[in-house]
Amino acid sequence: MQKMKEIRQLSDADLLRQVDILKEELFDLRFKQATGFLENPARIREIRKTIARIKTVLTERQNNA
Repeated sequence: MQKMKEIRQLSDADLLRQVDILKEELFDLRFKQATGFLENPARIREIRKTIARIKTVLTERQNNA
């Protein structure tokens, strides 16, 4: 899980790339959950919160610009 301080240090392009990577991982975890092979269900929540943090930073930057 990334902290807001770490997220704010990344560029917009890096943040968008990170969101794409996290969405792919989230898809894989949901697929594993549906098939019953998910080992760490808390990871889904962590990824969702990290995506929300990144989107919050991107929105803040867009509103400040």
